[in-house]
This record gives sequence, structure tokens and C-alpha cells, in this order.
Amino acid sequence: MINQKRLIEEFLELTSIPSLSRQEAKVARRLESILKNMGASVEVDAAGERVGGDTGNILARFAGNTPGAPPFLLSGHMDTVGPAAHVRTIVEGDIIHTDHTSVLGGDDKAGLVAILEAIRVLRERSLPHGDLEVVITICEESGLLGAKHFDTARLRARRGLVLDVDGVNELVTRAPAANRLAFTVHGLEAHAGICPERGISAVQVASEAIAGMRLGRVDAETTANLGVMHGGLATNIVPSQVVVRGETRSLSEAKLAAQTEHMRARFEEAAARHAVTLEGREHRARVDIQVERQYERLSIGDDATIVRLVGEAARALGRVCPTRSTGGGSDANVFVTHGIEVANLACGMRDIHTVNEWVDVKDLVATAELVLETVKANARGA
Repeated sequence: MINQKRLIEEFLELTSIPSLSRQEAKVARRLESILKNMGASVEVDAAGERVGGDTGNILARFAGNTPGAPPFLLSGHMDTVGPAAHVRTIVEGDIIHTDHTSVLGGDDKAGLVAILEAIRVLRERSLPHGDLEVVITICEESGLLGAKHFDTARLRARRGLVLDVDGVNELVTRAPAANRLAFTVHGLEAHAGICPERGISAVQVASEAIAGMRLGRVDAETTANLGVMHGGLATNIVPSQVVVRGETRSLSEAKLAAQTEHMRARFEEAAARHAVTLEGREHRARVDIQVERQYERLSIGDDATIVRLVGEAARALGRVCPTRSTGGGSDANVFVTHGIEVANLACGMRDIHTVNEWVDVKDLVATAELVLETVKANARGA
């Protein structure tokens, strides 16, 4: 039932429109037009103003045709990572990729076209469905900002799907909570050639802290990364300040807390080892530490209604759709904190966040089919 030609054409059109975080207005206007032409009522919220972007989240509503069927949420995000100023797609058989100068944007436009195509087929064929609420967010790639600034009180749906993870015919029900960390190390500047012993190198302090730190894959449930470092004024000045920014994620709240404390302790211990006395006054290195919860974890049980619905849909298609965990966050992490039972459905994207990103058309079709069958299952009240 899925119209493959239409699906491909829409994917190619949407991926051709650059939509970096906070610069999504052009693709948002196109999505508005598409949704309205499909018969939806469409609203755009003020999230863009709150995060310094040029448009807000889109909320589209489609009236159901099955009395008593519970409303259902479908969601994806419209922004992409870079480089994506000019996306030149190449179609080779069923594979779509770029010329390797940009990302493709299948993250998350693969999810969006699967949602749109499934809804078209539902409505064209008058297949049973309850009210559908479609939320297309901005700034997901910038820390789930669009979802965080979306008022979920506007939704009637209490369950649904986010489509925003690599793979196909898989359902992500477990994803980590994440902490964002910033360490500002304060040392003491001095001339690096004449009197370096009168200084305290903030770079050296930070290096000692990092050298003994557990980073990368900490364990099966936990990761940690230091991704940005900047500081110092010149090569001939002992650096008095350096800022190190990073994150840690875990499927376990206890492990997240432990890893955060470990990273904090490494910096504090390194700073405590460095001091210098000048003219009778002691100067000590110190570190200012900021910890911000980036998002809460996603944890949906295998007995949850949304899992049962997707399982029933997969069986109707002669497939299985196993549940799994992921190390990445998505808007699903945000929606579940507001009491909405949401899982993250794989939608065919591959090698995401790289210029080697690609999708297989067969996976896009399979995802749209699974969304369609899930919405039908929801209308049956499974």
C-alpha cells in the first residue's frame, strides 16, 4: 500500500532543504504546506523564540475515523547536524547517499517521510485510525531543545512513537539519561620563559585530571566524553585558565551519578596538587564545576501498550520488531517525563552524523508500513 515513488520523491525533496538547528524555517514552511494539503490543522509554537531559532515546533492534528479509538502521537525532528549547507543526493539503486561533502539528513527526515506516507495511506484508503497528533520538533540535535520547549499539555495522546534511531524493524525502549559537564580550571599566569615556576598551568592541571579519567565506554550501560577544551592566551604565557566541556550518559541513574562524581573528583584532586607561594602568599589552583541534567532516561517495559501495539503490527506484516537499548537520547526521553508512553522506532537511517550517511529505500518503505499497521492496531484498542 505504501507509494514508494512518492516516498522517495518526498525524501529527496526534504533532504535537499538545509535545516541546521535554529535554522529550520525553510523546511518548516514546507512541512506546514504538506501537512495542510493532507488535511491537517497545523500550529507552530514559540519554541524558536525561546532558543534563538527562526521557527518553532509544528503540531499537526488529523481527525480520526474510528469512534472510541485512542489518540496517537507520531513525532520526529526537522533539524540536522552539519555539514549541510548544500546537500547533493545520489541515488544508486535502492541506496540514497550524498556526494560525501555533507550529511544526508536522513536523521531525521527518514522518520518524517515514514510518518507522512503512513498517514496519507491511512486517509486515502479510509483505514481505521483514531485522532493523530504529529509533533515535528526543532533543535533536537542541540540537546532536544525543541521538545523541551514544547507544551505537552496540548496533546491528547497518551502513547505514540518517535521515529529517530538507526536501523529498521527495531524499537528502542531504553535510552540513557545524560549530564552535561563544564570544568573551568583556574591556575596562575606567569612568563613561560623567564619565571614559569611563578605560575600554575591550568592546562597541566586539566591534563592530569583527564589522564586518569574513565572515558569512552565505561561499561555496558555508561559512556563519558570530554569533547571541547579551550584556554590560554599565548605560547609564552603559563595559562591561567582552561575550560573543558563534556558529558556522561548511562542507562542506570546510579552509574550516571557515580561517573559524574568520578569526573568531578578527578579535577578537584588534580587542582589540589598544585600551589605556589609568592612573596609569602600561597596561590592554589582551583576548579569551578557545572553539572546540568541534559535529559532523563527512557525506560519502557516490554509489557507496555506501545510495545504490544508495535509487536502486533510487525506480526501482521510477517515480521518481528525486537526491543533494544541505545546510547543516544531523543525526543522520546523528553515525552516520557511528561507521562506519555513513547518508544523510539528505527527508521532506516545509517551512518548518521557523518558525510557517509545513507538510507535504503526498502527500509523507508518497511518503516512506513510498520507505522501504518501500528496506528491501525491502536484503533482496534489492542
